[in-house]
Order: sequence, then structure tokens, then C-alpha cells
Amino acid sequence: MRCPFISSFIILRCANGTYKHCSIVQYSMHHIDVRVEKDIFDVNNRIARENASHFRAHGVRAIDLLGAIGSGKTALIEKIVPVLKERGIRSGAIAGDCYGDDDFQRIRVLGIPVVNANTGKECHLDAHLVEHAAEGLPLDEIDLLFIENVGNMVCPTDFLLGAEKRVVIVSTTEGDDVVNKHPMMFRGCDIGIINKVDLAPLVGASLDRMEADMRRYNPAMKICRTDLKKGEGLGAVIDALLAEQSS
Repeated sequence: MRCPFISSFIILRCANGTYKHCSIVQYSMHHIDVRVEKDIFDVNNRIARENASHFRAHGVRAIDLLGAIGSGKTALIEKIVPVLKERGIRSGAIAGDCYGDDDFQRIRVLGIPVVNANTGKECHLDAHLVEHAAEGLPLDEIDLLFIENVGNMVCPTDFLLGAEKRVVIVSTTEGDDVVNKHPMMFRGCDIGIINKVDLAPLVGASLDRMEADMRRYNPAMKICRTDLKKGEGLGAVIDALLAEQSS
């Protein structure tokens, strides 16, 4: 027997200061059977496909930005948005976090449309939450939408959101074995960024090992090395983001 649906709630905060309560469909934890995991992923993937179609219809290219807490996801947005603006490319963002609006506030000062999406106890965004978050954005005024996922290297892996590309960013301060410890994250991403390269000698991290592990798990992945504090390597990241997807 399939588990019955129950609803919980998340709170979305929009850039104009308004709040929105949204129900999130979940499965009850009672009477679980082996089909539950498949059912959850099937529902999520269906909504993700609908999100992707919705974004395309509005001319929006969405980027799912993944990585651990402190890896540099928000810093990447902060550095990229002004460069894109100079090129006439309009940005928007969804800031995903379990709680608080720290990243939302950092992105808001960039002057772009942004929605804060708190997941509560959940350690990842899902397609349904993104669907509702997108309702708070003027999609016709956005060319590139950054969906900053919750800081986690495991949970977001299996939950597609409807993005055109998935980007994972890791920092040398996480250790040069971080890629090898999270292979599924890298197998499912299009672009891999190794950040804080300037700190590698200080923490004894091998950049070559990190890059080799990325290539071992995903030979097709585009890999960039960055020092976002100084803006180094940013051009290669932007080129990778804006490159058309190969069929």
C-alpha cells in the first residue's frame, strides 16, 4: 500500500518583504513499503520537468548551485551577478536554507529579484518548493536564475529541481578527499568548481587530486579553479555557465 500524503508548510520571503506560506506535499512515515522512495522521486522528477518547461517558456536559464556550507555558493553569485549585468544579462535567485535569511540578505543587496526559501528540517530543496518560490519572481525579467541549494553534499543529489545545469562547488578547506567521499554529487553535475585555491598550501590540499577525482567520477564535467575572494577564475566559470548544453 502506498503511503498517504500529508502536508507541511514552508515560508518564502520575497525581495519586496512579503511572506508566503506554501504547503509541501510529503509522504507519511506510517505504513512504509519499498515503493515509497520511488514514488517520491517520481513525483519530484515530474514537477522538475514542469519547472524546466516553465522556465524555458519565460526565457529563463536556471542553474542549480550545490555545495557544502561555506564552500562559496553565495560568494559565487555575488561575484558573477555584476559581471553578467555589465553584459546585459539579468539575474535572479532563489536562496535555499534550512533557516534564516543570511544568504538572502547578501543576494538582495545586489539589486536582483530573489526569494528566500526556508526548508525547516529538510536538508535540500525539492522541485515542489522551487515551483512555489518561482511564483514570487518576475521570470520575464530574468535571464539567468541561480537556485542556491541548502548547504549539503549528500541530500540534494537525487532531487532535481528543473534547472538547465547543476553546478557543484567545493573548497580546499574541506580537504582534498571531499570529492572522493561524495561521488554521487559529482556524477550528477555539469560543472565542478574548486574554490579557495589560495588556501590549498595552508591546509595541505592537493588541487590536482581534487580535479582528478572529479574527472574520474564524471569525465564530461567542466572543471574550474577559483579564488572568489580575488575573483580569480571567474571568467571560466561564467563561460561554462553560459555555454549551450550539448545534446
